[in-house]
Amino acid sequence: ASFDGTDSRKPSFVIRRGSDAEKWVRFAGLPMGHEFTSLVLALLWAGGHPPKVDADLLEQVRGLEDDFNFEMYFSLSCHNCPNVVQALTLMALENPRITATLIEGGTFQDEVDSRDIMAVPATFLNGEPFYNGKMELAEILAKIDTGSEAKAAEKLAAKDPFEVLVVGGGPAGAATAIYTARKGFRTGVAAERFGGQLHDTLGIENLPGTPYTEGPKLAGELKRHVGDYDIDLMDLAQAVKLVPASEKGGLHTVELGNGASLKARSLILATGARWRNMGVPGEAEYRNKGVAYCPHCDGPLFKGKRIAVIGGGNSGVEAAIDLAKTVGHVTLIEFDTKLRADEVLQAKLRSLPNVEIVTNGQTTEITGANGKVNGLRVKDRASGDERTIELEGVFVQIGLVPNTEWLEDSGLTLTKHGEIATDEEGRTNLHGVFAAGDVTDVPYKQIVVAMGEGSKAGLSAFDYLIRNEPAQEVAQAA
Repeated sequence: ASFDGTDSRKPSFVIRRGSDAEKWVRFAGLPMGHEFTSLVLALLWAGGHPPKVDADLLEQVRGLEDDFNFEMYFSLSCHNCPNVVQALTLMALENPRITATLIEGGTFQDEVDSRDIMAVPATFLNGEPFYNGKMELAEILAKIDTGSEAKAAEKLAAKDPFEVLVVGGGPAGAATAIYTARKGFRTGVAAERFGGQLHDTLGIENLPGTPYTEGPKLAGELKRHVGDYDIDLMDLAQAVKLVPASEKGGLHTVELGNGASLKARSLILATGARWRNMGVPGEAEYRNKGVAYCPHCDGPLFKGKRIAVIGGGNSGVEAAIDLAKTVGHVTLIEFDTKLRADEVLQAKLRSLPNVEIVTNGQTTEITGANGKVNGLRVKDRASGDERTIELEGVFVQIGLVPNTEWLEDSGLTLTKHGEIATDEEGRTNLHGVFAAGDVTDVPYKQIVVAMGEGSKAGLSAFDYLIRNEPAQEVAQAA
C-alpha cells in the first residue's frame, strides 16, 4: 500500500492507530451517507478510544497470527455495509497483520465492474472473494480463525438451564426478553442475527412515538435496551432442532448449528421470516450476480442499467420507485392481474417515465452469461405467450417465508404456510412453548405488531412459570 499520495485509488486516505504505523485502515472514496458513523468510529478507535466489543472477541482479533489483507466494497445507501466496514476497521486497527481497504463502489465503478461485483457488501481476502453480504465481527472471525466455532460451542454448552429461552432476536424476541427479565426470570436470547429483518429495512415511519427511524438503528437501540437487563444474549446462535420436554415442567432442549445445546423450562420462539425466493431457474445461480433482494443496498451498483422488480405489493412498488431514481429503466412484474400496493404508491409509480408495469406476468427463468444476469423470461398468464426482457438486474420482492424448517419434526403445530400456530395468548400446542412475531400465524407482519406479540408471549411465559412447578429433573438440576 502507498502512503505518500500515489495510491492507485483516488481519492483515498489512511487512518493510523496513534503512533503505531503498522496499524492502519484505508478508505477509498468518501465514507459519507451510512458510512459517516464508520469514519467517526475509525477516528475514535485510532485515537485510543475503547471499542464497545466483547472482550473475548477483541482478544481473538489481537491473537490472529496470519496475514489478512481485506478489501471491501460498499455503497453510500447500503444499510448492511456499516457492520462489515466497522468490523474490518476494528480488526485492522487492533492487529498489525490485518489490513483493510474500504472502497466506495460508486467512485470506483470500473473496478466494481471488472470484479463482477453486483451486490454489496462484497468482501475480498488476500485478493480472492471472501463473502457477499452482511457479517458481524464474530462471523468474520469464525471464518478465518480455525477452531473458534468449537470454542464457542463449548462455552454455550456449559450454560445452566434458563427459566426462559428466547429463540430469535428481532423486535418480537427483544420485547419478550425484556418482559421476562423484568419479572426476575433467568432469561437467555439465542439469535442467529440480533435485530432480524430490521437490518434489511430502511425507512420506518409507522412506529408510534417515533416519526422516523431506520431498521439498523432500531436494531441497535433494541440491543442496548436488552443490555440494560440481566439477559444472556447469545448472538450468531442458529437453532437447528427443538426437543420438547418429556413431561410438563421439564426442560426443553434447543440444539444449535455449532453442536451446542441449550435447555430451558420455557421457550419463546421468535425466529421471524426471510425473503421469499421465486424458485425459478437461474435465481440461485445468479444470486449476487444480478439477482438481489435489497434495493437500498444494491441499487447504486445498477446505475444507468435496465433492471426488473418482481412483485406488485407495497415492497415491490416502493423498490421500483426508489430504483427508478438511479437505474436506466425498471420493469415491474406482478403475477396478479393488478398491482396490490397502496393507491398512493401506484400513482407515484405510474408517473415515472422510465418504468414499465407488467401485470398477469409469470417469471419463468432468469438468464445469464459469463457469470451474471442478462435477461428474464416472462409468460403472459392470459395468452400463454412468452418473451425475453434484456436486463442486468432482478430485484425480488414477493413476500416472506417463516423460519420454521428446524421445527418440522418437533411435534409443534404449524399451519399449511409453515407458520407456528398460536392461541390468543401466544401459546403453542406444546406445554411451556410460546411463539411471537412474523414466525407465527398472527396476521399483519409489522414491527409494532411483533413487539406487542413478543410482550404478550413474555407475560404468558411468566404466567406459565408461576403456575407450574418444575419437574423433578429440573428441581434436582437447580
